Amino acid sequence: MDLALLPIGAYEPRWFMRGQHMNPRDAVRAHLDLRAWHSMGIHFGTWRLTDEGFDEPVRALTEARREKAVADEDFFLLETGESRDVLLRGPT
Repeated sequence: MDLALLPIGAYEPRWFMRGQHMNPRDAVRAHLDLRAWHSMGIHFGTWRLTDEGFDEPVRALTEARREKAVADEDFFLLETGESRDVLLRGPT
């Protein structure tokens, strides 16, 4: 998979949200399990939907990437209005 769009927000409390939403640690695990070349974090930072702090998903993603040695450019976030070209490998 060249690019995975993975949700990183709306995940607390885990006992209630686990069945519907990934947390950043789950998203990094999915990135690795999918063997995605790149992943982009989505579904965070627009509205406060659950109990985690508004900036918590970004902080938690940074920590989860570090724990699993995933480079920032391999699992990235975009600022509001930002765009990015992503190099795709194509069929293998």
